[in-house]
Amino acid sequence: MSNYVVAMEAAWLVRDVENSDDAIGVAVSEAGKRLNDQDLDYVEVEAGVTTCPACAEPLDAAFLAAKTALVGLVLELTVFNADSEEHAERIAKSEVGGALRDVPLEVIEVIEEGGEVESEDA
Repeated sequence: MSNYVVAMEAAWLVRDVENSDDAIGVAVSEAGKRLNDQDLDYVEVEAGVTTCPACAEPLDAAFLAAKTALVGLVLELTVFNADSEEHAERIAKSEVGGALRDVPLEVIEVIEEGGEVESEDA
């Protein structure tokens, strides 16, 4: 069994904001509060990044229209003692999805942390 770092992208809707910086702040704060309320304070929340199609420069993933923003968040957590990458993905989506109901989640990266956790002493 191995430990895996699982990164997920979440789409967060924010209403009544004036600019994308405010939208990002509100989205990170609201997501963090909902995760902390469910004792998931070990999940890291940060603004996502997208690439400009014209110049290929990185941009914050916040899109604003009519004082409503769609903010892309990156949620990252470590899953301990998972059987495989797929198992770690399922565990992470179950943990975070339970706290962030009605928030679309997509796994974007899974990285194995080290090798075997258990050793057999026979």
